[in-house]
Amino acid sequence: MRAWWFQTLAEVRMTIRRGETLLLTIGIPVLLLVFFSKTHVTSTPLKNRVDFIAPGILALCVLSTSLVALSIATGFERSFGVLRRLHVTPLGTRRLIGAKIAGVIVTEIIQVVVLAVVAFALGWRPHGGVAGALTCAGILLLASAGCAGIGLALAGSLRAEVNLAASNGLYLILLLISGIVVPVTSLPVFLRHIVIGTPSGALADGLHRVLGSGLGLRPSDIISLGVWALLAPLLAARTFRFD
Repeated sequence: MRAWWFQTLAEVRMTIRRGETLLLTIGIPVLLLVFFSKTHVTSTPLKNRVDFIAPGILALCVLSTSLVALSIATGFERSFGVLRRLHVTPLGTRRLIGAKIAGVIVTEIIQVVVLAVVAFALGWRPHGGVAGALTCAGILLLASAGCAGIGLALAGSLRAEVNLAASNGLYLILLLISGIVVPVTSLPVFLRHIVIGTPSGALADGLHRVLGSGLGLRPSDIISLGVWALLAPLLAARTFRFD
């Protein structure tokens, strides 16, 4: 635990010191939130556009931070030989992966706080109360672990350049089919069944139901997020190579 804790602190410090990266991970979601809430580029099932857009942007933050940003950063750390030095320490693969997941969760907490403030200023009135907020916090953590596991599995097994293309390609696919900004009802029928099987799709569906409509989670959302949160980090730990 001591090795994991110090590596987690190191990951958080490195994230905070990369001010330009932190600005992008917070600034871009805020811009998207304002843009889609104030324009009619896409249709929304709710009268108040921000009530639908805000949960989707929260899911977008998890997808972009836990999967893409973490995967690309870790891939280049591995390519430049940074991780090779950690390989000779007592840290080990599993503690490294745990520290990186914990590090991105800290970043996401900052994102959620900033986005919530901006969304409230835009007129967002989430449903669910305290119980809904706790439910959403739980599924955000599960989705973060699942997406981070996928990202680390890519970063730990592919060359940095290939990983860069694969992470961005996967991000684009998941963004289009996960119902994050475009309602799932607008997708073809066969894609609607695939959406819930992805961590981003299950997260977006859960956030929209709880925060946007005041409904409970679907069992399929919980099962999907739980499976990804368990299996993806295990896959990353099993396939990760330090060099």
